[in-house]
Amino acid sequence: MKADKQNFFEAVYQVALQIPYGRVTSYGAIARYLGAARSARMVGWAMNGAVAKEDIPAHRVVNRKGLLTGKHHFGGSNLM
Repeated sequence: MKADKQNFFEAVYQVALQIPYGRVTSYGAIARYLGAARSARMVGWAMNGAVAKEDIPAHRVVNRKGLLTGKHHFGGSNLM
């Protein structure tokens, strides 16, 4: 993985760790927070890779419709 991509992913993980219990945010909101407003899809890729990192609350990051999108990681779009 390129260093810049890895740094972006780590920044995404740090933001995800700040999401309080009982709250969610979107891929786009994280991208905007990081100053990369057009990188929501890359945030999604980062969260997809977070399945190997058990401490990252990937279930608190949803798409713009408010749904979980990692169907192979979660039981479905409505299950956390």
